[in-house]
Amino acid sequence: MTFQGIRPKSPHWTGLARKRLQNLRRRDFVSGAALIDGSWIASERRDVVIDPATGEEIADVARCGAADVSLAIAAAERAFPVWRELLPVQRGAILRSWASLMRDHSEELAILVTSEQGKPIAEARYEIAYGAGFLEWFAAEGERAYGETIPCHKPGSLVQVRMQPAGAAAAITPWNFPIAMITRKAGAALAAGCPMIVKPAPETPLSALAVARLAEEAGVPRGVFQVLVGNPIELSTPLLLDTRIRALSFTGSTQVGRLLLEGAADTVKKVSLELGGHAPFVIFDDVDLRKAVKGAMAAKFATSGQDCLAANRIYVQRGIYGAFVEAFAGAMAQLNIGHGLEPATDIGPMTKLSVANKCRNQIDDAVTKGARIVSANQGASLGPNFVLPTLLSEVNEDMLIAHEETFGPVAAVLPFDSEEEVIARANASEMGLAGYVYTDDLRRALRLSEQIECGMLAVNTASFTGPPIPFGGWKQSGLGREGSRHGLAEYMELKYVCFGDLAA
Repeated sequence: MTFQGIRPKSPHWTGLARKRLQNLRRRDFVSGAALIDGSWIASERRDVVIDPATGEEIADVARCGAADVSLAIAAAERAFPVWRELLPVQRGAILRSWASLMRDHSEELAILVTSEQGKPIAEARYEIAYGAGFLEWFAAEGERAYGETIPCHKPGSLVQVRMQPAGAAAAITPWNFPIAMITRKAGAALAAGCPMIVKPAPETPLSALAVARLAEEAGVPRGVFQVLVGNPIELSTPLLLDTRIRALSFTGSTQVGRLLLEGAADTVKKVSLELGGHAPFVIFDDVDLRKAVKGAMAAKFATSGQDCLAANRIYVQRGIYGAFVEAFAGAMAQLNIGHGLEPATDIGPMTKLSVANKCRNQIDDAVTKGARIVSANQGASLGPNFVLPTLLSEVNEDMLIAHEETFGPVAAVLPFDSEEEVIARANASEMGLAGYVYTDDLRRALRLSEQIECGMLAVNTASFTGPPIPFGGWKQSGLGREGSRHGLAEYMELKYVCFGDLAA
């Protein structure tokens, strides 16, 4: 099966995103100016923003360059001493105000996200609430950056360990969660006392710039939070090379993460990386089939499959394999595919054509090697960025989809026989971000929770993320954690202090 040459059949989508953006109450959300040192910069160089559902230009934004990065770094360095000296409760009050403004403008922010990213509007609304939650979480967590007093090993001395802000930080954020990935990083950095420079994905700059306007209105001082839009290499290179940037956070592909880690080595920055996933979703034959299907649908098709947590390899024990495939296909047939701004849409376009083409390539490869397509409506044509929800059965490890992250609405189902076998197959990947296990056997659940190699494991649920949890992976899925108290530590340094000669 091939999907090449698809053209739209829904002309009523033409101009839909542009019209919604033009009718926003906050017209400044689409001005396209970058925020550098408290000023909104409208560069003569501009980049266009595309509606991925139609391919139409819906806005344009300032294209920043290396000189702008230098200005932003200098501003962050100036802002750092003042920001870190604020009491944690004062920084927290500003973060809470920022979160409140995000909630007040949630519908406008959701329209921005859907217009440039493509996800269904209901999921965009959820992302705004999710993103605001990180600001609120870290507002409080910054007040709990506790150190230690250690029983002394030297006579007449007092030993302390303190947590102190690392310095100016930079974040390079992805297009699949264009607001939540910014607030998850910036909430931690600002709560810790570190200014942050954000370089959002070029596909989704409007969301980042709108959030920056709300940060300014919330009282974030100049230089403490800045957003620069432009060519990823041109902007990221000076951030990597400048010694004044002491911490770098990146969410994206493992390939790019390796390059950034190498680039940060010369200045020995603190680096946190949230990279690719290839999540196994393991279903044993003792579990209720309806529960397993519901969980697999949620884990596979959130954000139209463009999620690093997405179930990429669905392993089903052979005793229920056929029944699961039939029930899963029936559930998939109920999904509505369309423009994300249409309320009934469950699956929107892929944000990038390259992602859509990767999905098609994996489907073609799997079918060529013996997989079977078990899904409906494959004849529909919506546009080049659309990938119809596709279920592949009889998948094996020789197929690309079994060892490459898909990042789209293509579900691969693989049979297995024994617990030992599926553990080995689930772990046979250099990716180790998340995993899922469905079983009603408590002992088995505990065994797999120990033996599956990943940073996060969900048992009998597909919903497990949020501000209190340490989000991150093992192996080549990343370094460090986001969210939780561990996320705050990514932007802080430990300082050991020994007070001597106290015996007098």
